[in-house]
Amino acid sequence: MTENATATVPSRVGVLGGGRMGAGIAHAFLISGARVTVVEVDGLAAESAKERVESDLVKSLERGKIDGNLDTWTQNFSVSVDYADFADCELVIEAVPETWDLKVSSLQRVEKNLSETAWLATNTSSLSVDGLADELQRPERFCGMHFFNPVPASTLVEIVIGRKTRQELKELTLQWVAGIGKTPATVNDAPGFASSRLGLALGLEAIRMVEEGVASAEDIDNAMVLGYKHPVGPLALTDIVGLDVRLGIAEYLESTLGPRFAPPQLMRDMVERGELGRKSGKGFYDYS
Repeated sequence: MTENATATVPSRVGVLGGGRMGAGIAHAFLISGARVTVVEVDGLAAESAKERVESDLVKSLERGKIDGNLDTWTQNFSVSVDYADFADCELVIEAVPETWDLKVSSLQRVEKNLSETAWLATNTSSLSVDGLADELQRPERFCGMHFFNPVPASTLVEIVIGRKTRQELKELTLQWVAGIGKTPATVNDAPGFASSRLGLALGLEAIRMVEEGVASAEDIDNAMVLGYKHPVGPLALTDIVGLDVRLGIAEYLESTLGPRFAPPQLMRDMVERGELGRKSGKGFYDYS
């Protein structure tokens, strides 16, 4: 077992969405002692989610972070296409793409399949937790749990507290985050929270500097890594997050906080060309 297995985590956790983020969240709770179910949109997506989680488990085994073998861990993990499989979960975390209508419909559908004592969280990186809560029947049992990519390597989870979030849930999230071996940063709901708002501001300015010919992407990143001791430069980080994801966040923050978050034209052009960062093989850097 992992050294965090004795810490407090829910015994049964559900994750809606098994992409990179959802799979990472599932892996974090799984190796910390929870039984985990990932629900996806169809069989093909479910199989891909299964492969992602198992790949993360193999890496954890190879690095000695967990003991046993793959079968030991996968017996507590399942994938499904049926929301009803969330029925006995104590906590479900939604991790679908950053689209408002999709988030709302997904959360509402999850909530209908939960027990009245279950907790529900969203992994949104910027959308209003209060706004999402207003669309739910039990907003007091809902909060934000913003994980960072890649989840297995990241040590931070941003906990976002809405106006109606119960104090009990605020306290439980601190225990859960500690239980999976990560550090919580608790913020009240606001556009972009703390991490996305500050991180995006730096990233957008770095993109403007490339656009204006101030310096190359590599030199801008080196200035922040070597001069300010950032672990990764703002443009390399944008490639990791995905230019399309950051563009969506920028558009949302521009609509809520004003023109200082307006996406540079270079960013729009790159997304239009499909240069999304690591996942597409090319962004500010070439990964081919």
